[in-house]
Amino acid sequence: MESFVIDGGRPLTGTVRAAGNKNGALPILAASMLASGEVRLSNMPRIRDVETMVELMADLGADVDWTSRNEVRVDPSGVAKTDLDRELAQDIRASFLLAGPLLARFGRVTVPPPGGDVIGRRRLDTHIHAFQELGVEVELNGAYEMRTNGLRGKRMYLDEASVMGTENAIMAAVLAEGETIVGHAACEPHIQDLCRFLVSLGARIGGIGSNVLHIEGVDNLTGGEYRIGPEHVEVASFAALAALTGGDVTIEDVEPDDLIGIVPAFRKLGIRMDVDGRSVHVAPGQDLRVVDDLGGQIPKIESGVWPAFPADLTSIALTCATQSHGTVLIFEKMFESRLFFVDKLVSMGARIILCDPHRAVVTGPAKLYAQRLESPDIRAGMAMVIAALCAEGRSSIGNIGQIDRGYERIDERLRQIGAAIERADL
Repeated sequence: MESFVIDGGRPLTGTVRAAGNKNGALPILAASMLASGEVRLSNMPRIRDVETMVELMADLGADVDWTSRNEVRVDPSGVAKTDLDRELAQDIRASFLLAGPLLARFGRVTVPPPGGDVIGRRRLDTHIHAFQELGVEVELNGAYEMRTNGLRGKRMYLDEASVMGTENAIMAAVLAEGETIVGHAACEPHIQDLCRFLVSLGARIGGIGSNVLHIEGVDNLTGGEYRIGPEHVEVASFAALAALTGGDVTIEDVEPDDLIGIVPAFRKLGIRMDVDGRSVHVAPGQDLRVVDDLGGQIPKIESGVWPAFPADLTSIALTCATQSHGTVLIFEKMFESRLFFVDKLVSMGARIILCDPHRAVVTGPAKLYAQRLESPDIRAGMAMVIAALCAEGRSSIGNIGQIDRGYERIDERLRQIGAAIERADL
């Protein structure tokens, strides 16, 4: 099994470009199955989850291939199969995103229970509710078997602002008969990107960026070209690496509006991200000091739906807090197993009290020492990379296939800015 071997204590210096957004690429790939012509998608992150989605689409009959390192061509005209390959579907949670497009095109789909990170219960109720509102019958018999005699627009209110649930509702509704209004919709940057992609193919979607979407069904979508937006979670990951190692790093190809929930949260930990146009600079010599709430009260960083602090960055914020002077409460509202990796940081010397599955109190700074670690999921894996890069000594991180699922060639890109990180069989 491959591992990362990391020598800590080196400041990172240089320029790095943000990759395409993983959580935007996956639904946009799925949505390309709705097109009546060829679709070309650029700035596609070359990561394991995307490659698995490409395999799933090819198995369904789509003509899909990589035309360059970060560009995918999709011709969905040959799709006839509507039951997803069980083994591939269980590799990624995003396999369920193919349900909406296949229902819209063929009126039927069979989807095995999806896989993905084990970070707590990840319910599919919102997806099923949205489909049922549009006229879909659902049976659960070892897989989700769904049928419809025709999707019909409906005014619906989602029971939670589920990102993937919103995406599936959008993809099903764009070819449904009549108007669909989706209330309590999630509106993260990657959902906005999905909507803009569909509009570029001829969909009619209003309210993009808000939590109420108005979708007027159309008869068909054309082919076209589209560029995937940048990954704001990766931008924050590189900013954290720069600040915690005392480095001087510029991150390019950034969408500033995607950072509105991240910049103020990082500022609470003393991390200053200077946003200038489409780049972010993290200067050396940062004063990593927790900013107390009014009256000297202990502050908190809490995840939530957009534009709150992204749940995908909770693990990284917690690692940053171990190196900031002061005490902060990290409150992960969305997933009850997201924080269960903190024992790994404690073994490195971090001072963390895990209060319950959702809350941890962190006091810093703590001197971190190298350890042998295992990555439990994508984001915790990246948090461990950050901890190892600012720790004393040589660490190893196993199960890095989890990290590869979400970060493209992260070891190569980190070496370009001075990190001592190697991929090895251990």
